[in-house]
Amino acid sequence: MPPSGGRGPIRRVEWGVNMANLNGRTRLENTYDAIVVGSGITGGWAAKELTQKGLKTLVLERGPMVRHLEDYPTATTDPWQAKYPQGQLPPEELNAHYAVQKRTGYTLTEHTQHFFVRDDQNPYTEESRYDWIRGYHVGGRSLTWGRQSYRHSPIDFEANAREGIGVDWPIRYEDLAPWYDYVERFIGVSGQNEGLAQLPDGQYQPPMAMNCVEKAFKAKSEARFPERRITMGRTAHLTEPTEEQLSLGRTKCQYRNLCIRGCPFGAYFSSNSASLVAADRTGNLVIRPGSIVTSLIYDEKAGRASGVRILDAETRQEEEFYADVVFLCASAFNSAWILMNSTSSRFPNGFGNASDQLGRNVMDHHLGVGASGEAPEFADTYYSGRRPNGIYVPRFRNLGDAATQRSDYLRGFGYQGGASRSGWDRDLTKPGATPAPRGFGAERKAALSQPGPWVIGLGGFGEILPYADNRITLNHEVRDQFGLPTLSMNVTIRENEIAMRRDMQTAAAEMLEAAGFKNVQGRDSGYAPGLGIHEMGTARMGRDPKTSVLNAHNQVHECKNVYVTDGAAMTSASCVNPSLTYMALTARAADHAVQARKRGEL
Repeated sequence: MPPSGGRGPIRRVEWGVNMANLNGRTRLENTYDAIVVGSGITGGWAAKELTQKGLKTLVLERGPMVRHLEDYPTATTDPWQAKYPQGQLPPEELNAHYAVQKRTGYTLTEHTQHFFVRDDQNPYTEESRYDWIRGYHVGGRSLTWGRQSYRHSPIDFEANAREGIGVDWPIRYEDLAPWYDYVERFIGVSGQNEGLAQLPDGQYQPPMAMNCVEKAFKAKSEARFPERRITMGRTAHLTEPTEEQLSLGRTKCQYRNLCIRGCPFGAYFSSNSASLVAADRTGNLVIRPGSIVTSLIYDEKAGRASGVRILDAETRQEEEFYADVVFLCASAFNSAWILMNSTSSRFPNGFGNASDQLGRNVMDHHLGVGASGEAPEFADTYYSGRRPNGIYVPRFRNLGDAATQRSDYLRGFGYQGGASRSGWDRDLTKPGATPAPRGFGAERKAALSQPGPWVIGLGGFGEILPYADNRITLNHEVRDQFGLPTLSMNVTIRENEIAMRRDMQTAAAEMLEAAGFKNVQGRDSGYAPGLGIHEMGTARMGRDPKTSVLNAHNQVHECKNVYVTDGAAMTSASCVNPSLTYMALTARAADHAVQARKRGEL
């Protein structure tokens, strides 16, 4: 990251200076056109859009600096360089420091632990189990996200109103479609247009290729279930970079599948490799790491927010920054935390919370259910590379026609999955034996030199409805390492999601069996909210200030110069990965903010 990656302007205090003048000068030095809280997927986009439109913009990030290329310490670490077998941290370290982060079962290793929070330093209270997976650093979870990039469809934006669930979205697909186009062209999404109403097409670079088993699965399963389309995942990886992307220092995907460590090629989209770089090149960007935003500053006379208060993570000193426009992009829970912690005579129950919807309607995507099978007839074929992507099966339930209608649940699900051969790190334990490897030395080496069997799996991602009592609240009894209040979680899935899970398992097994795979087994390994790492809904958009926190442009109903564009804004969840929608909402909101500021409305 270029020079703006510092801690902000250096202030020199002179002896004997008039204190009023000093305070005035400090305020002037701490004043910007716009403030963005958070530097992840939405924070990076807000910074890019605001700076490119001419606004001097301060990005406040609570965690440390992470510079593209320089601060990916394990990006090129080879397997034999790992301290622990397969990089797996010892149980005592996981239990002591990462009790929640380890719950994913796959993201937290010695190669990635620097991109995840220590749970012992960042506590929260689980009134019901909630798996809050976090990363506090410049770039946030844009460095570790799954990169699957799908548009919400017209039926997603209309579903709440049609079914009488929650509140109606204040926008429709047509409002966001040009912004989806805009975002996809910049970030670079590889994929294939399919002409499906429930999965709108987009601006794609060439798709990654299916392997032989996936091609067979597509042909045979679609012959039996033509309504269940199988396509390549639409993923934010460059396969045919544009001139704009190359000019940012990005290049095409190298098929290493080490994305979660940080990509030195800039092949997948992250704030660090793309949006923050573009923002910095304008000369209008300042990034201040180690800046924990504790509240919004509300100007009672002006009836607007004048800035934010921070706690410096190093000095533990409080400081204030000022701007005409504030964008909260800290993630759904942290943006809600800031709003809830920003109380005043105007907002005694939390900033913009006259509706009492702040912190409510928590959504995620439920997962951990599907099916798998074996494909022994392809034992003589293999593939090259480690493709960082899989296949995708778009939603095929409850699409508005009798053929897809279910009577046991609302909404729907999609599948992500793929086929592969197990490799050199597979278990060679004899079936039924005590945990002892089948051979060792030359015998084991010979066995591992041959690829393992082909396996294929489908895992469902299902929509969770917005329930008002699925909520987070401020907990003043439990404090974090900085002495700040924490969150309490009370979020559960209900019968609608449970019924959907039964169908998700059954339908996956049906498809694999139709393709002729062997030893097909359905599975439901259970799910706790949060495990989808798609927290949403804590400050939802809506048409009525009495029932929602934000309006159609992501402005707080009661304070129009504060915008919230991360997952907090979501009114419903759909069943697709939400980050593309967050980015489109952010770009649209930033454009609105710049124009509204020019008109003197903010």
